Amino acid sequence: MSSFTPSSPALYQARLKETSLAEAPSSWVGDRISPSRIPQSWLFFTASIFLVSVPVFFQAPLVRWSPWLSLLITLGWLGLSQWLKSRPSGYLWGDLLFGFTWTWLAGSIYWGWFRWEPFLHLPIESLGLPFTLWCLAKQRGKVGNWFYLGSLFGTVMTDLYFYVVNLIPHWRQLMQIEPDQAQSILQSAVAQIQTPWGVGWAIFLVSILLIVGCLPMRSRQLHWRTFGGAVLSTLLVDGLFWLAASSV
Repeated sequence: MSSFTPSSPALYQARLKETSLAEAPSSWVGDRISPSRIPQSWLFFTASIFLVSVPVFFQAPLVRWSPWLSLLITLGWLGLSQWLKSRPSGYLWGDLLFGFTWTWLAGSIYWGWFRWEPFLHLPIESLGLPFTLWCLAKQRGKVGNWFYLGSLFGTVMTDLYFYVVNLIPHWRQLMQIEPDQAQSILQSAVAQIQTPWGVGWAIFLVSILLIVGCLPMRSRQLHWRTFGGAVLSTLLVDGLFWLAASSV
């Protein structure tokens, strides 16, 4: 779990790397990244984008075909994360993967059994929130927990757009039919998005995502870079879905 306490000096040093990429502690706003740490910081940023965006397109068909299999795979992610965290060189990657495990678990539960009810989406996606906040209060598992918070923040922004633009009826209809029957529903949804109200809200929420996602990129700390990547990946996922819906 993220509360895992290293039992050796080597693992303890690996834990310390969570706090900062620099030798000296500093604030996350306005810091400069040490040149020797730039590759590692961008690697975690890229990994956070990958873990939010790519699995969406893999998990979505999997959970529709076999929700129980998707749920069982959660145990695989959890086991892999704990194995990595037991190794000094893999601790931070295991921490990141542990945060991803929460998003996979929530996705398996919601899209497997509750996808017909949009208003249950955020409560289920927030299953890991109490544990995440507790860990952060204890200064534990920053990389994985901030990744989870970044992913959850992007989900909140996306769902908010569905609420204010009144796309919830389209959501419910799409969940009750086969994918090859979705053309007319998607066309109706796109038409609603392209109204002044839909475009205005899209610009407003995209601006928020860009600000919240880009500000942490000025940090020396890995967990802020991971958070920023997870937030910005929302734009990639939503953009790809919008392109797919528009091309129908």
